Amino acid sequence: MYLKKQATILQKLVLFSLTILLASCGATREEVVYFQDTGDFETIVDNNRSSTKFKVDDVISIHVSSLDPEASAPFNLYRGQSEGGFRPEQVDYLIDQDGMIDFPVIGKVSVEGLSPDELRVLLRDLLSDYLKDPIINIRLRNFTITVLGAVNRPGTYPVSGERITVMEGLGLAGDLSLYAERTNVLVVRDFDGTKVYTRIDLTSKELAKSPVYYLTQNDVIYAEPNKAGRNATQIGPQTAIYVTLFSLFVTSAVLIITRR
Repeated sequence: MYLKKQATILQKLVLFSLTILLASCGATREEVVYFQDTGDFETIVDNNRSSTKFKVDDVISIHVSSLDPEASAPFNLYRGQSEGGFRPEQVDYLIDQDGMIDFPVIGKVSVEGLSPDELRVLLRDLLSDYLKDPIINIRLRNFTITVLGAVNRPGTYPVSGERITVMEGLGLAGDLSLYAERTNVLVVRDFDGTKVYTRIDLTSKELAKSPVYYLTQNDVIYAEPNKAGRNATQIGPQTAIYVTLFSLFVTSAVLIITRR
């Protein structure tokens, strides 16, 4: 009877120790919930007027049209010939190291630092001597962002529009994992050859006021692991094996004791 009582106590101690060990690896609500300081029906005005700015090595598509197709044709470059029903491919423009593109007829145009709307206004002014009321469509072709760290699907993702928020960027990567530090996410941005590092807090509504809330092309988001994530890496596969073997040993010992 005494041995059985001791075995029961030993079992409870082992279960308690394992419970404490597993609980120490878990993440708390404060570590995983976004926008914790928002209230019900709270309204926040988005005053962030950030827009995409063209950078060196960007690839942009520019198509010019007007009421007179023949007049606007010289301002569009195509690869191939439109014979036999084959539609030629329009040539994109690469911004060179001087921040310029070589535009048909007009020549060199400085585009670095301009937004799509600003470049549209500039080209419309430059084309005013050749075309009446030209329609200019501009698209950034190499808009990608990279999401790394404690996310579910790290990688580099293309962006189809002209603007994307940091939350949408994380959504492309399958959201942060439960082991990500949400109060200290890093955004790395290249600006005129200089790396700018900005840290943001995803648990606060003030995130919308951050200069990196709207991402630009080639931005990198890095989510470092939180305490639970670091503990999980410290435990590791080998420690898990040791815990399992120890649990089997204790269980076997309890069975032997109770059978006596």
